[in-house]
Amino acid sequence: MEKIGDIAVPFIICSIILFGLYRGVDVFEAFKEGVKEGALSLWAAAPSLAGLVIGVSILSASGFFDIISQVLTPVFSLAGIPSEVLPLALIRPVSGSGANAVLSSILGEYGADSLIGRTASVMAGSTETTFYTIAVYYGAVGIRRTRYTAAAALTADICGMISACIFTRLLL
Repeated sequence: MEKIGDIAVPFIICSIILFGLYRGVDVFEAFKEGVKEGALSLWAAAPSLAGLVIGVSILSASGFFDIISQVLTPVFSLAGIPSEVLPLALIRPVSGSGANAVLSSILGEYGADSLIGRTASVMAGSTETTFYTIAVYYGAVGIRRTRYTAAAALTADICGMISACIFTRLLL
């Protein structure tokens, strides 16, 4: 199985190049144009990403997530959501790397096979870094007003989190 991974990427790249040549496309020129567009998109999204990273850092350092977690624990307990996964639920829509750190901490403390560990794993896999995604994609194309995007995406995140808790309990 390891050998398949070693040859898959070069095979796919060669296949794309050969298909482009077969279709009469100047493959190198198309590659250069794609790199140029990617660099311009990255440059356009950079201010949004910088603002998001700074905001998450400030919220984490100030203890905001800890305070919100303590306040929401009774509400989440009524909904059947383990309070131990609250920090993950709060950080996941904002920061992927922060969520991975929280998930790693939860798995280290409670174990991967515990209800809490499984719930956290399913929650991390069934939700999105909503604000990061909005910042990157909307920032790249210059959209300033997100309208209903954040509300709809956060609703989907909440549904994913609740579903993770329900289905993990059912399957354990």
